[in-house]
Amino acid sequence: MISDELLPFVLSQFALDPNGLHGVPHWARVLANARRLAAGRDVNPVVLELFAILHDSCRVSDGHDRDHGLRAAEQATHLRGWLFELPDPDFARLREALEGHTDIGRDSDDPVVRLLWDAEKLELPRLGITPRLTCMSTEQARDPELLSWAAGRARDQVMPAEIAAAWGVPLAGREAHEG
Repeated sequence: MISDELLPFVLSQFALDPNGLHGVPHWARVLANARRLAAGRDVNPVVLELFAILHDSCRVSDGHDRDHGLRAAEQATHLRGWLFELPDPDFARLREALEGHTDIGRDSDDPVVRLLWDAEKLELPRLGITPRLTCMSTEQARDPELLSWAAGRARDQVMPAEIAAAWGVPLAGREAHEG
């Protein structure tokens, strides 16, 4: 379970523009990507949402920030039991995903961790980078239709309306209704 206070707390600590390259619209698209990749799988949706919110929450720069994943994992440790609850196996997945999402060549034995990394890689077009199929860890993320869907939303800086509503954040820029 995630407290309604998690996102406001994370944003109060966020050093960057909340509507910028690594801000809330990006987090929401990562969550939308993760939900698409997890469809039909037995994945705890809380892990998907926590990864989306926390993965870039400790960045100090929109440029190279090598240790932001490790800082996010440490933040998750501090917030667990206060602003969210998660069983130990799922928390271990979350920490691994947070720590490792900045290492391009890193691999994991955990399919949920690989799914989360792919959800974030699908966002690379917002930076003018086309994700290479060989860098995707899941078969779903290599699907041309999914790649095209995610790339268009990333380039256009779409804010998923349903996620914005659930998170209680105002829509900034283009909005998209999931469907």
